[in-house]
Amino acid sequence: MNYVQLKIKVSGNEELTELLIAQLASMGFDGFEESGGFLMAYISQENYNAEYVGVLLNELTVPHEVHSVSQQNWNAKWEANFSPVIVDDFVAIRANFHTPITTTQYEIVITPKMSFGTGHHATTYLMLQLMASIDFQQKSVFDFGTGTGILAIMAEKLGATKILAVDCDEWSIANSAENFEINHVKNCTLLQSSTANINEQFNIILANVNRNIILENLQYFVNSISANGLLLLSGLLVTDVSEIENVLKQTTKYTLQRLIEKDGWVAMQWCA
Repeated sequence: MNYVQLKIKVSGNEELTELLIAQLASMGFDGFEESGGFLMAYISQENYNAEYVGVLLNELTVPHEVHSVSQQNWNAKWEANFSPVIVDDFVAIRANFHTPITTTQYEIVITPKMSFGTGHHATTYLMLQLMASIDFQQKSVFDFGTGTGILAIMAEKLGATKILAVDCDEWSIANSAENFEINHVKNCTLLQSSTANINEQFNIILANVNRNIILENLQYFVNSISANGLLLLSGLLVTDVSEIENVLKQTTKYTLQRLIEKDGWVAMQWCA
């Protein structure tokens, strides 16, 4: 499989680097490395959307180059330095080479490969915080943009009995399947797809992607959520909130129940 490499000049700007990784990962980029003042980001050729990437990089006015490369594990060094993440006293996320963590209610073990969603980024962290206060018992769940599968795994641990986890990236699907096996997940189906156009109904929908993808699929979410169901959205910056609110309030009767923020990112909980 051929991959696209974006070589972006970040000049050691950590804030810019974190923003780029989060935004590009939510677009399907599944490998990152930093070297010599540049951030290299990788995505399969078939998942590369030049228009979305162009809009982001033009907004940030960062110099960049685009190259074609063959697939490899660009995150090998990052894997070796992967550290556990603890979300309050709710859940700990660790790799299988870490010592078990017993100070939280739940523990998720993942293989941190090139998929996005390890809990390190604020958006995954925020989604887990929202999930901590929701009743998942006997619920059906749609996890759109599953990445490493963390949110789907968490949903099953909280009692969900039917979970559909979707991602557009083949590597993410493979990584999620591996993580489901490690965590003994039994009630989750994986599907590779770039759209949320699923002809099913769910009690809870989880979408940790980005503003553009959320807006593209918002009507599909509305079509798939059951009465009194919940819609959890993240991958959103604080500046994205008003646009999401305007669309949902103009087209639905959904109620915004919670909005939480971390490091300039937000997660929203809507009730149908």
